[in-house]
Amino acid sequence: MKIFAIRDENDKSKKDIAYLLYYEVDKRFYIELKENADPWETPLILSAFAKRGERTINSYWSKLWVQQRIVPPDRQNIGQILKDNGLKTYDEFELLLLASGRCEQDDYYLVPINLEELPKKILARLNRKIEDIVPLSANNLLVFFCDGTIKKCDLNEYFKKTQHFDILLKHTEYFNKVKIQAGGYGVSWDENLFIPDSILYSIGKKVPLTADDFKSFASERIVNSAEVAELLNCSRQYVNELVKTDKLHPIKTSEKNTLFLKSEVLKRLWQ
Repeated sequence: MKIFAIRDENDKSKKDIAYLLYYEVDKRFYIELKENADPWETPLILSAFAKRGERTINSYWSKLWVQQRIVPPDRQNIGQILKDNGLKTYDEFELLLLASGRCEQDDYYLVPINLEELPKKILARLNRKIEDIVPLSANNLLVFFCDGTIKKCDLNEYFKKTQHFDILLKHTEYFNKVKIQAGGYGVSWDENLFIPDSILYSIGKKVPLTADDFKSFASERIVNSAEVAELLNCSRQYVNELVKTDKLHPIKTSEKNTLFLKSEVLKRLWQ
């Protein structure tokens, strides 16, 4: 992750107005506004967020701000521009760095900083991002936040409020394809189906577990086919036969392995 302070050339005090975070693997930008962000000082395209009291700018609007500051990909002589600047391909981040984020429309520029240089309140905000997720039945999501909180989020009402989430209500199998956005800024199914981390934190109900509890469960209570055969003192072929005859029920199946709940396997020994 690369972090930059956004500053104004006309401000002699060189105070930070906002912060741009760039996640290199996913090539995603996010802008974090300060707690006391002044809409009049905030870049125009982002001032509406400051007026509404929103402090985290989603990747879509953050990327738009970046795109306003660089040469567009459809520029007639873009090939020559890239060659002149030592770039082999069009890269928004690299183009942004060429002039430290400066553009003709305003006086903002970027200054690279370290994570520790971010204000404490923004660090606390980042500490409530999403660390892990587990899709549950009936459009519920178990969300692990970076601050150690685990919440169960019932998303049915949220989906009903927004029409483009209908696909998740109609096709429940698609719900399990949920992914974490870069930086833990939310969860998504595609570019148009996105729920911010702040929403999940607010609507979720706290679960009295820790991440270590969950890891312990996964480590101690989930077994693969080889472990099942060892527990039952049988062959892998017999394990497959138990599955085919509906006497053993895998919780996850792939080409390479099959996973089972240890508790169900042990019950076979009682019969």
